[in-house]
Amino acid sequence: VEILTYHVVAGKVTAAEVVTLETATTANGSDVAIRVVDETVFINDSRVVATDIGASNGVIHVVDTVILPN
Repeated sequence: VEILTYHVVAGKVTAAEVVTLETATTANGSDVAIRVVDETVFINDSRVVATDIGASNGVIHVVDTVILPN
């Protein structure tokens, strides 16, 4: 369960908001690093491959690998 909560942040954070952040606090209280390289967004070392997928309780951004703690 802990690895799953490492992929969730509180609130509805759109892609436009994500690119303005340097970090985000996950549901389990850990921070993840956010960086943009050549218009590609990375969460720690995972690349964001799809953004702003609507959900009933928030928004989904798809990453290419499991996000692991630093």
